[in-house]
Amino acid sequence: MRVLWLCNIMLPAYAKAHGLEHSVREGWLSGCFNRITKVALDDREITLGVCFPYDGQEMPDGEVIDGVSFYGFHADLNHPEVYDGIVENRFHAILDAFKPDVLHIFGTEFPHCLAMLRAFGNPNKALVGIQGVCGRIAEEYMAGIPEEVQKSATLRDKIKEDTLIMQQEKYRIRGEHEREALLLTGNVTGRTLFDKTEVSKINPQAHYYPLNETMRSSFYDGKWEEKNAVPHSIFLSQGDYPLKGFHFVLQAMPEILEKYPDAHLYVSGNNIIGRGQSKYPYFLRASAYGKYIKSLISAGKLKKHVTMVGMLDEEAMKQQFLGSSLYLCASVVENSPNSLGEAMLLGMPIVTAEVGGIPSLATSGKECLFFDKGDPEKLAEAVCQMWDEPVIAGVYGDNARKRALLTHDADTNYNRLLEIYRDIASK
Repeated sequence: MRVLWLCNIMLPAYAKAHGLEHSVREGWLSGCFNRITKVALDDREITLGVCFPYDGQEMPDGEVIDGVSFYGFHADLNHPEVYDGIVENRFHAILDAFKPDVLHIFGTEFPHCLAMLRAFGNPNKALVGIQGVCGRIAEEYMAGIPEEVQKSATLRDKIKEDTLIMQQEKYRIRGEHEREALLLTGNVTGRTLFDKTEVSKINPQAHYYPLNETMRSSFYDGKWEEKNAVPHSIFLSQGDYPLKGFHFVLQAMPEILEKYPDAHLYVSGNNIIGRGQSKYPYFLRASAYGKYIKSLISAGKLKKHVTMVGMLDEEAMKQQFLGSSLYLCASVVENSPNSLGEAMLLGMPIVTAEVGGIPSLATSGKECLFFDKGDPEKLAEAVCQMWDEPVIAGVYGDNARKRALLTHDADTNYNRLLEIYRDIASK
């Protein structure tokens, strides 16, 4: 069975073979790759080809490493709203060379997904994996921030042509590409009622295959313990654009601090309120949303209660989870955030907005506490309730870990993927 993957990143296996830097994102892809390649060549059920964005001079064109054929293509990942039809020519050449029985595309968020499906032209043999849902992200993008903030633009926003309104428009365009891509595939993998519903709205004829994801390997080891966590510390895994709800957390903090004066918020990702690791002064790199966040911190007198921890690698992220007293997801829309899955695997107390696919992953009052999206009062109430009842919070964490170990079981998910490939190849 010849299976061609279209990925959004260079797999570590190729990067290591050539001494290149590589992303640690999407570790489950590497996990699946390693399972395929650890089988002796003569015994492999799958002959794998991997197609990935490459910006070097010597484009990999069928190079074989450990029995896997690697193909590169040029893509402007910094402008995922721009469709470049030229890449279709490259995909035609790759498809002619590899001749896949199954085409598996991981994610709809980049235009090369649509380009590959146009080049392939065989919906019955195409499989698209849903990550986020760009169309819904565009609808929810502003997340209730004031209209004057939405319309404002800093020097940085103007120079980069990246105002909040422009950001939303880019997601709208990506949503249009995503919609066409879903109409061109006959098969989809997803893992939540949310993504199944969204796909069925666009292409009710597509066959929907439930398939859970496998998380990064280190999160299967270790267990959160209250004694090792900073008391009353909240971890928000991302907060650099409105959708993630950082502003709602800051609006909730004064109420939380009334009851727990030592409460502290830690936020990972791009530092939008300070210099971070940048060599440029803040006024040159400040975004409109970053300035809004700084204004909320100032108005709430929260400077001593908020720490931006920057971009974290896998191990640092795990340690931040283990050192925090609860994980918080304040997003206004999500499908199945990896940070939630990782927090559940570690058995953390979890407070999350009841949005998107999250109710398919965890149950409020059993594995976490839900609050209404965009409601700072309900957010504060849920956080305080979790801290008011530490024993119950621990039980929620244990339950979350048990559920996540089933949902994200690597063997189960890999075997399920093989079942899907066999079914599509037989069509």
